[in-house]
Amino acid sequence: MSMLLHSSPPFHSFPATPKLRFRSKPSPQRAILRATAGLDVDSFTKKSGYLFRLSASEAESLRDYSPLRIAAIYRRKPLILLARLIQIATTFGKWFGDRYIDNLMERSDQMFKVRAAELRKILVELGPAYIKIAQAVSSRPDLIPPSYLDELSLLQDRIAPFSTEVALDTIEKELGLRIDELFSEISPEPVAAASLGQVYQARLRRSGQVVAVKVQRPGVQAAVSLDILILRFLAGVVKRAGKFNTDLQAVVDEWASSLFREMDYTKEADNGLKFRRLYGGIKDVFVPNIYMEHTTRRVLVMEWVEGQKLSEVKDLYLVEVGVYCSFNQLLENGFYHADPHPGNLFRTYDGKLAYIDFGMMGEFKQEFRDGFIEACLHLVNRDFDALSKDFVTLGLLPPTVEKEAVTKALTGVFQDAIAKGVRNISFGDLLGNLGTTMYKFKFRIPSYFSLVIRSLAVLEGIAISSDPNYKVLGSTYPWIAKKVLTDSSPQLKSSLQSLLYKDGAFRIDRLESLLTESLRARTEKALIKAQREEADSRVVFKEIISFTLKEKGSFVREILVEEFAKGLDALGLATFDSLTSAASTVIPFTGSTSFSLMSKEDTVNLRTLQRLMFLMAGPESNKKSFEETNGVSSPNNKQGVYLEESSLLSYQPALVSEILTMFSIIPELPAESQQQLLRLPADVAGRLVSRASARTIQRIFL
Repeated sequence: MSMLLHSSPPFHSFPATPKLRFRSKPSPQRAILRATAGLDVDSFTKKSGYLFRLSASEAESLRDYSPLRIAAIYRRKPLILLARLIQIATTFGKWFGDRYIDNLMERSDQMFKVRAAELRKILVELGPAYIKIAQAVSSRPDLIPPSYLDELSLLQDRIAPFSTEVALDTIEKELGLRIDELFSEISPEPVAAASLGQVYQARLRRSGQVVAVKVQRPGVQAAVSLDILILRFLAGVVKRAGKFNTDLQAVVDEWASSLFREMDYTKEADNGLKFRRLYGGIKDVFVPNIYMEHTTRRVLVMEWVEGQKLSEVKDLYLVEVGVYCSFNQLLENGFYHADPHPGNLFRTYDGKLAYIDFGMMGEFKQEFRDGFIEACLHLVNRDFDALSKDFVTLGLLPPTVEKEAVTKALTGVFQDAIAKGVRNISFGDLLGNLGTTMYKFKFRIPSYFSLVIRSLAVLEGIAISSDPNYKVLGSTYPWIAKKVLTDSSPQLKSSLQSLLYKDGAFRIDRLESLLTESLRARTEKALIKAQREEADSRVVFKEIISFTLKEKGSFVREILVEEFAKGLDALGLATFDSLTSAASTVIPFTGSTSFSLMSKEDTVNLRTLQRLMFLMAGPESNKKSFEETNGVSSPNNKQGVYLEESSLLSYQPALVSEILTMFSIIPELPAESQQQLLRLPADVAGRLVSRASARTIQRIFL
C-alpha cells in the first residue's frame, strides 16, 4: 500500500494537554455494524459485509493460513458459502453477459471504458482477494488494454476507504492508548486506501516524528479466507479437467500463505526491518523505518516519506536501480519483495527508489538461486541440453523426463528469442512461447517459483511503462554474468567450468561474452549509457585486468593464466617453426620440406591467445579489422577452424603491441593488484616449463 503522497494532507491537531473525552472501545463486531449503518460505508463492506460475521474464536483461529481450518469453519456456515458463490457468479455473470451483448450489437469499442470501470467496481465490491489478483495484472501494460489498465491501476491505492471512526477505534484497541495520547496530529481522513487497509498521516506525540499509520480493513481475514477456499476448490477442478501437470492447489496455497502473512502487520514489520537491513544500504535505495513499539497485528506505524509513483515519473535510472536491487533480493540473499506493483515503488523527491509495503515477501533457497542463475546462463549461451537439466533441478520437470526430446523442443521454442541477443530478450516472450512445450513434457510450476515469476513479470511491466523496449532479463544478465564470474559457490564454479570448456577445448567466445556483459553491471547515473557503449579500449582493458587480479576474480584468473601459458607455448613453437623455415631457404643443401612442431591443439591455443589479447584491447572493431587484415576466418567458417602455419607469425606484432599496452596500465592499478600482477609471470613461466617438459617426454617415449 502506498504511504507516499505528492503533498502532505491537512492534520487534525490535538492539544498538548489532552482534553478530549476518553472514548469507550467497542468490539470489532459492534464497530463494523455501526459503520455499516452509517452513510460513509465503503462498497466492500456494503456488498460483502455478511462475510464478517465470525465469532472471536473463529477469527482468532484464522491468524495463520490453514485450508483444513478454513474448510471446517465454513462447513458450519453453508448459507454464507452459498451466498458468496451466488454473489460471485451473478456479479461476473452479469458483466460477461453485458460484454457479450456489446459484441452482438457491435458497440464493444464504445463501451470499452464503461466495462473497464464496471470491472474495477466489481473487484472492489468482492474484496481483497480479487483486488490482489487485479493488482498483479495491472502491472503488465504490454498485456492489458489501456482502458482496463487505467481502471485497474486505481486498485493499487485508491480504493474507497472504510469509516475513519472504525479505524480510530481499531488503533486505540490495538495499541491500548487513546489517539490523543499517541499522536499530536493526525489527518482527519485516510491519505491512501488499498485492499487490506488504509493509511493516515500522523505525528508521534513523544518524538514529533511524522509517520504513516496503516490500519487493517475490518473483515478482510474472513473474506479472504472464504475466497481462497473457493479458489482452491476451483483450482482442483481445473487441474483435473484440464489435466494440468502443475499442482494448482499448491500454487494457490503458496499465494494464500503469503497473503495471510501480509494480513499480520507484526510479520510485515519484521519483513520491513529485515529488508531495510539487507538492501537499505544500496545506492539510491530508500527503505523507511518501522516503529515496532507502535505496531500490532492490525496497526503498523512507519516513517513517512514524500514522493511519486515510479510508473508516473518515467525515471529509467531508478528502474535500473530497481533491477539491481531485485537481483540482490532474488539471487544474492534470497529474500525478495513478492508484490512490487507500481503502488509499492516510489521515486522520492531527492531521487531515490523507495520500497513500501513489506507484507508479501518470498524466500528463494540457495540451491534454487544457483539453479536459476545456471538456467539463465545456459539459455543465453544456447546450451539447451544443460537448460533441460536445469529445469529438473528447479523442479519444473520430473527427473524421469526424456532430456533429449526436451532439449530439441527447447531449441525450437527459444532459438528465435535468443537470436535477438541477450539485451533484447523479453521475459514475457519467453513465457509466452513455452506453453505448448510445458503441456507436452509435463512441466510443473513449483509453488515457490510462482512468486518469483510474478515478481519478475511485474518488474518488467513497471519498466515497460518507462521504456516500451525495456527487457528486464537483458538488464539483469550483466549481474548474473558478474556473479557467475566471481561467486565462490562450488555449483556455480562447476557450471562456469562446463560453460567455458567443451571436450577439453577452451571456448574463448563465451568468456568474452561473460566479461563484456559483466562490465555493464553498473548503477552510477553517468555510466548507464555512455561508458557502456563508448568505453575506450584503455578503460575496458583496465577494468578486465582489475577484475581478474581481485580475490573475487581468482577462479577466472586461474583459467586465464592457464590459457595464456598454452598460448605463449604455442607462440614459441610457431616462432621456432618460422625461424627453421626461414633458415632452410638460405642454407644450402637443406631439403624443401620443413618439419613443424605445431599440432592442431597448438594452433587453436595460438588463436585463443590472440583473442584473449583482443578481448583485453576492447572494441570489437579493432578485433574485426585485425582479422580482416590477417585473413583470420570467422568461427562459423568450417574451413577456417585452424590457421595456416604460414600466417601464424602475423599475430606476433599485434600480440607484442597488446602486451605493451598491458604494461602501460600497471601504474594505474591499486598497489595490491600490482603485487598480484607481478606474481603472474612466475606462475606462467612455471606452467610453460611444465608443458615443455611434458611435451619433450611425450615425444621421446611415445
